[in-house]
Amino acid sequence: MPSLKSGLASFCAFSLLLLQPSSTEARRLPTNPQWVKLHALRSQSTSGSLAKRQGTTFPVYTFTQPLDHFVDTGFTFEQRYWLSDRHYKPGGPVIVFEAGEGPGDERMPILDTGIVDILANATNGLGIVLEHRYYGESVPVQNFTTDSLRWLNNEQAAADSANFIDNVTFPTIPGDLTAPGTPWIYYGGSYGGARAAHMRVLYPDLVFGAISSSGVTHATLDDWRYFDIIRQYAPASCIAQVEKTIDEVDAFITSPKAETRHAIKAVFGLQNLTYDPDFASLLSGPLGAWQDNNWDPAVGSTAFADFCDALGTPDNAKIHTAQGITVSNATCNYAKYINNTYVRSCRPPATQDECFGTITAKDQYLATDLSQTWRLWDFQVCTQWGFFMTPPPDPAIPRIISKLITQEYASLICKLAYPPGEHFQVPAEPNITAVNSLGGYNIAYDRLAIIDGEDDPWRGDTPHSPAAHPRPDTTLRPFKLIPGGVHHYDENGLADHSLEPPQIQAIHQQEVEFVKAWLKDFKPPSK
Repeated sequence: MPSLKSGLASFCAFSLLLLQPSSTEARRLPTNPQWVKLHALRSQSTSGSLAKRQGTTFPVYTFTQPLDHFVDTGFTFEQRYWLSDRHYKPGGPVIVFEAGEGPGDERMPILDTGIVDILANATNGLGIVLEHRYYGESVPVQNFTTDSLRWLNNEQAAADSANFIDNVTFPTIPGDLTAPGTPWIYYGGSYGGARAAHMRVLYPDLVFGAISSSGVTHATLDDWRYFDIIRQYAPASCIAQVEKTIDEVDAFITSPKAETRHAIKAVFGLQNLTYDPDFASLLSGPLGAWQDNNWDPAVGSTAFADFCDALGTPDNAKIHTAQGITVSNATCNYAKYINNTYVRSCRPPATQDECFGTITAKDQYLATDLSQTWRLWDFQVCTQWGFFMTPPPDPAIPRIISKLITQEYASLICKLAYPPGEHFQVPAEPNITAVNSLGGYNIAYDRLAIIDGEDDPWRGDTPHSPAAHPRPDTTLRPFKLIPGGVHHYDENGLADHSLEPPQIQAIHQQEVEFVKAWLKDFKPPSK
C-alpha cells in the first residue's frame, strides 16, 4: 500500500476521475451565491436533518390567511399547521412551534419528542407546528418571481401568526383556545427564534410568552462572526490546517501572475473555474457543516468531523506539485477533500463554470417555478436580513475563509436571482433596520427567553453575541447559554429524556420550570 505522503503527492500532481459526492443535509447555509447553487442542486435529493427522525405523524389542518394583511388584494391562501393533543387538558396553554424557513412537515419530531412535546407534557398543553407563508405547501403564489415574492417579509409573517392565534378554531378541541383567553407560548429556532422574539414584542397581548432559541435577532450586512466563531470553537488542529491552507491559497490566488493563479486552482482540480472568487468560495463549503453538529447522532451530521479527519494533523511537510508550485501538506489534504467532495461531482458534459460558477453561469439563478424553493430564504436575506458572510475586517484576526469572499461577492445572489419586477424591486441593500428596530442584540421583554449555544456560528447574530452586552438570567427574562451547544441545541429531544446529554436535560428542565412559572401569572381577561 502506498504511503499517505506518496498518495498525497500523487493527488496533487494528477487529476482524478469524477465521482458522485456524498449527500449533505438540506439546511440554511450562510449567504453566498455559490453555496446557494450547490445547496439547490443537492437539496433536490436530500431532506432536513430533523426529517431523519420522522416517525409519529400528526393530523394536518389549514387556516385561511389573506395574501396581504395590510392591503385587501382579494386573495387568500391556506396555511398548514399540525396538532398534538396527546397531553392537552382544558385550561392548558397552547405551545406553538414556528417552522421558519422550511416545510412544516419536517418538524414533526419536535412535536413528537422535542421541545414542544416536553413543554406540552409539563403543562397539559396543546402542541402545534405552524408553517411559514411561502414554505412547504403554505404557498400563496403561482411562481417565485421577484414580484410574486413581495409578500414574503417579516411584517406579513408576523401578521399571519397573530391572525392565527387570534382566530383559529381547532377541529378536534372544543371551546375557544384563542388568545388572550388562553396563554400561547411561541417557540422558534434560528430565523424562527427571531420570529418568536418578534412576536412577543409586536403582539404581547396575543403571545403570553416566547422562547427564542439561537434567534438571529440582529440583522447585519457584513456577518464576519459566523466563520470566526467556527474558528474559535472547532477542533484546534483542524482549524490550524484550514488557516494554513487559506493563507497559502490566498497568496497564490492573488498573485499578479496568471500562471500562478491557474496553478493553485489546478492543485484543487479547479483549473477550469474561471472566476477566482468562485474558486475561493468553494473552499469554504465544508465549513458550513459545523452548524449541523448535534448532540443526537440521528439528527446531526458527521460531515465536519469527516472534513477535519481528511485534513490530517499539522506538520511542516512541503510538497512540490506537478503544477510547479510548492504547497504544504495541509493544502494538499484540503485539495484532496475538495476534489473528492465537490469537483468529482461535476461530470461532463457540464463545465466547472456551469457546476460552480456564479457570474459565469447565471441561468440557474433565474428559474422561478415553485420547485425553486432556495429562492425563498435568500429573498428574505436580500430584502431584510443580510447575513453576508465575509472574513474578519481586522487583518490581525486569523482567517478560515479567503479574503476574496467580500461582501460584494457574498451578496451577488441578490443581483443574480432577483431582477426588478413590475411591482417590486429588491433594494440595493437589505433593510436591516426593519429587523434591528425591534431590539436587535438588545431585544428583551418579560416572558421572553433567550437560549443560545456557545459554539453556534450564528451566535454572533444573537443576544449572546460577543458584540452584545451581558445581561442577567432571571425567571421572567431567561438568558441561557448552552455549554458546547451549536444551533438551537434545545430544539430536539429523545423519547427517553434520561438518555439525553446532561446539558440538554438541564436546559429542557429549565425551560419547563420557567414556562410553568410564567403560567402561574396568567390571568384571562375579564369578559
